[in-house]
Amino acid sequence: MAEVHLAISHGASGFERKVAIKLLAPELAGDADLERALVHEATLGGTLHHRNLVSVLGLGIHEGAYYVVLEYLDGGDLATALRRRVMPEALALHVLHELALGLSYLHAARDPRGLPLGIVHRDVAPANVLVSSTGDVKLGDLGVAKLTALADRTAAGTRKGRFAYMAPEQLAGEPVTAAVDQFGLGVTLVELITGHRPFAGQDRGDPPWQLLEELRAPPALDGLADDLQGIVLRALAFAAEDRFPSIHELRLAVAAAQRLREPAGPLELARWMATAERGSGL
Repeated sequence: MAEVHLAISHGASGFERKVAIKLLAPELAGDADLERALVHEATLGGTLHHRNLVSVLGLGIHEGAYYVVLEYLDGGDLATALRRRVMPEALALHVLHELALGLSYLHAARDPRGLPLGIVHRDVAPANVLVSSTGDVKLGDLGVAKLTALADRTAAGTRKGRFAYMAPEQLAGEPVTAAVDQFGLGVTLVELITGHRPFAGQDRGDPPWQLLEELRAPPALDGLADDLQGIVLRALAFAAEDRFPSIHELRLAVAAAQRLREPAGPLELARWMATAERGSGL
């Protein structure tokens, strides 16, 4: 849908900074809905500041086309890395903990008057998780994020995000809450550790109506430790009210699991990403 290009931002006295420029792919230029999503990503992202979210630095227009200026990360995304190798449990838990921190901030964001914005990301997936060369974990792509406290302009039944990581209520086109982001985290944790998603239809690319039925069955969690299965089963509960009360509680469960394993942090993640980039084996 969009293209991202490396650019150099220039300033006074020879100031230079690498940035990422995001714009619609040429064949989609002029699509009003996609342009609105791009502008939405910039205006929303410009109000948010957290170490686990990709920073939005600006919004511009060139020859009638909008573009977003984003923080540049000299690393890669987890979806690409996962094509080459899976991740050790301790490292996957570190990634999930960092993402939960960013999502907790996102869900708790307020407007200048102090009123909750009710932001839901709606597209938590490895492809949207960027890791820098120093092991910083950042969640990107706020283009489909929704401010649930504001009027919902999404057409009834419209689904925003990647089907394989969608919660049942998303697939059904129902109103969403922050609980859908837990579901995306749960799918991501399984994929990081095992190399596959917890429901076969998610890997096959089944259509939404078929996936929705499959999500009623127990997920395939072979290869996950018992304590991690408990976290995932709750995050992937079919009914939103059966998931964790909030991302914060999910993060506390992840932190408890981390304490039972060898420490893993940015340094270890940076090394893992570098090895994955070289295409090494497990």
